[in-house]
Amino acid sequence: MGTSTTSLQRKLLTAALSICGVAALPSVALADNPIVQTNYTPDPAPMVYNDTVYLYTGHDEDSATDWFGMNEWRVYSSKDMVNWTDHGSPLKYSDFSWAKGDAWAGQAIHRNGKFYYYVPVTSRSLNRMTIGVAVSDSPTGPFEDALGKPLITENCGDIDPTVMIDDDGQAYLYWGNPSVCYVKLNEDMISYQGAVVRVPMTAASFGQRTGENDGRHTTKYEEGPWLYKRDGLYYLVYAAGPISEYIAYSTSSSPTGPWTYRGVIMPTEGTSFTNHSGIIDFKGSSYFFYHNGALPGGGGFHRSAAVEQFTFNADGTIPTIRMTQAGAPGVGNLNPYVMTEAETIAWESGVETEPCSEGGMNVGMIENGDYIKVKGVDFGTGAVSFDARVASATSGGNIELRLDSATGTLVGTCMVQGTGDYQTWVTTSCAVDGATGIHDLYLKFTGGSGFLFNVNWWKFTPLDAPDPGPTGTGGAPATGEGGATGSGGSGGGGIISSSSAVTTGSGATAGSGAGGAGGAPADDASEDEGGCAFRVSGPSSPAGTLAALFALGAAVAWRRRARGAGRSGAAAN
Repeated sequence: MGTSTTSLQRKLLTAALSICGVAALPSVALADNPIVQTNYTPDPAPMVYNDTVYLYTGHDEDSATDWFGMNEWRVYSSKDMVNWTDHGSPLKYSDFSWAKGDAWAGQAIHRNGKFYYYVPVTSRSLNRMTIGVAVSDSPTGPFEDALGKPLITENCGDIDPTVMIDDDGQAYLYWGNPSVCYVKLNEDMISYQGAVVRVPMTAASFGQRTGENDGRHTTKYEEGPWLYKRDGLYYLVYAAGPISEYIAYSTSSSPTGPWTYRGVIMPTEGTSFTNHSGIIDFKGSSYFFYHNGALPGGGGFHRSAAVEQFTFNADGTIPTIRMTQAGAPGVGNLNPYVMTEAETIAWESGVETEPCSEGGMNVGMIENGDYIKVKGVDFGTGAVSFDARVASATSGGNIELRLDSATGTLVGTCMVQGTGDYQTWVTTSCAVDGATGIHDLYLKFTGGSGFLFNVNWWKFTPLDAPDPGPTGTGGAPATGEGGATGSGGSGGGGIISSSSAVTTGSGATAGSGAGGAGGAPADDASEDEGGCAFRVSGPSSPAGTLAALFALGAAVAWRRRARGAGRSGAAAN
């Protein structure tokens, strides 16, 4: 576990600007673009599946200096366009046995219950870029090489594939730099029919290039095509040149052209000499994704994904879109009363993400003063408590729950104690007071020096949740979730004690019956189902169990008093 270059750069740069009074960069507390701050995320490729946007990106390594250092792809998801969940890396170039490097811009698509990811990598035998295809049962991967060899070896500048399935079921794959090529994919999505078609590169189709002539590009088209359809019109959106790149587009009445140049969408701006775009429609609005170098340490080899909402002109043309710090507005609000992954972030300061021993990802590298912003959280009539799954190899620290800014109203403070390791997980709880209505939630981390603790997930309990009854609903705790077992009566609820597997006499107080589940509550379950509504971390010794029960009793009593006060206040109003 070590501090990444990205994290140090952000912290040092922010501190330096604060001390010097320099306002050259936007305040990180207010901006929502770029939409991911824990990694450099170039070449965004959005995909809508069900009610979620999945964003596939590259990963510019922190160590890259004078060329692209890209070894893997990343995937993020959002249901509201402002809070993005990090799902880690679904695919690496090394997952292709025939590839030797260069995990450049790709795009994924869903068909027949599978997800297909088309990506360019350098072939070991050909020693040049080719396009492979990987397949998965899940949009977040893991993806596996579908062929054991490249899909495309045309030497048409075989990078930046884009894929679309037309209304008649025919799928098309476009790609290329300095030219554009395409194939018609077969139904299996891992083979194609006929020969590769090279699109005529004419000024009428892609605009006449002006300025420096590099001898390779005769039109404005540079690279990074994105194929999109709306109201019977096909759009080919692409990075245009000369470098530094901007985004332009062409249209056609057919998915295979001929294409007509339509103009510039996003002019050259930002600190990256490349750009890469994608367009989707989601929940009634259109969105334009791109990348820039706006994060601290950003630039041509450290690029980050960003997004803007836009509206097509009445004639179907695309308006000029400029890069902003604010980004797209939210669609709906986040429900805090279901388990939320800690790596669901609108903006953060200082933290990083990493693979979690309990599955998925967790937030780590947390130091004093770091925070996570979650946007548009709807607390409704009020929250009464907060749970978080945490781990610490040190003495821990605190999670301050603040509203609307990192120094905003404090509605609760959860203490995190040491667990012996950054992947040894317990659940900590604390009371919450004053969280009602819709707010941006800030999880602010405080403590001593160095790394404090990791966070896997969090969840609030609403004021109007049912009181925990004298019995649990039964069911054995999930592996890795501690729990006190009882005889099917009053001891039935689970109390989290450690992340070790639960067996009779180990990690739990043994009894003759099965205890309630003590792990993360199901998304559609109330906090009281299958276990105690307040879970207390700590050792599973008799003394520890007794202390936990006292804490539980006090918490339940507090909740009942708070609920009574809330109802009295509502009646008075």
